[in-house]
Amino acid sequence: MKRSGALGLVIAITSTLGFSTSGTLAKPLLETGWSPAAVVVLRALLGGLILLPFAIRALKGNWRTAWTGRWRILGMGAAGVAGTQLLYFTALQTVAVSTTLLIEFLSPVLLVLVAWVLSRRVPARPVLLGSLLAIGGLVLVIGPGALVAPDLRGVVCAFGAMVGCAVYFVVAARDARGLPSIALASFGLLLGAIVLAPFAMLGVFPVAISSADVVVWGMAAPWWAPVILVAIIPTAFAYVAGITGTQLLGSRIGSFVGLLEVVFASALAWLFLGQALTAVQLLGGAVLVAGIIAVRAGADRRLVAEIATVDELARRELPISAA
Repeated sequence: MKRSGALGLVIAITSTLGFSTSGTLAKPLLETGWSPAAVVVLRALLGGLILLPFAIRALKGNWRTAWTGRWRILGMGAAGVAGTQLLYFTALQTVAVSTTLLIEFLSPVLLVLVAWVLSRRVPARPVLLGSLLAIGGLVLVIGPGALVAPDLRGVVCAFGAMVGCAVYFVVAARDARGLPSIALASFGLLLGAIVLAPFAMLGVFPVAISSADVVVWGMAAPWWAPVILVAIIPTAFAYVAGITGTQLLGSRIGSFVGLLEVVFASALAWLFLGQALTAVQLLGGAVLVAGIIAVRAGADRRLVAEIATVDELARRELPISAA
């Protein structure tokens, strides 16, 4: 594995760990009367604002770079943030959380299928095997009940969230062209909040907040403490790290590493919320990790094969004299 690949893997896993804290941080707010939509909108807005000064500094006055990357910012904000969240919470109105999560996290498989269709090349066997292992492990971690989905409209929205999640990884993996990751994250989050706000005000999903004190990670705290933590850890930090890691790994591997969020979230729920992990969930986590390793190995082998093919063609067309 190249150094950039190893670094990208570490950053991506760190990002996934950051994203996984959103559940244990947001749950105390939800238990005191906050609606999920209120948490999401405020999370995106505050996360974007926290990153904004650093984004401006990273641009060093070169706003032309931001304009050049406007389509990436639009894709990140409209699809990766707003679209995914809007469709996710719409699906939750009629579909179980486990089912919605399972469908949304099928995005890595979607990316494999899209690459298969566009390139007209069958993915390497380890990639296909890894995809099956990852999804099987995901089902075990979330629970077999996730396979029950009674409402068609909710399922369609969940698949829409899956597409939005895939767009996030594709946008994050694209050539930066000078646009800093922190700027893409900041502007994308702010745009996402702007897009979500009208839907919240129109009542597409309920919005409610509460000023009651909460208990976060076993400690009593005012309501604003978890709000700030949600904005910093699973939003500002996680998005910047996620974009950076995906740029180094590519959308396919980055999306499979993202599946670890479910494993980390389950572990954190066990540590801080008292939600016990079952043997089946632990097995699922191991199977999921095995799937990610297989996908990574398949990507490495395919890359080596492609390089060897290019080298062979170069030798045939441009003979090199022996030194």
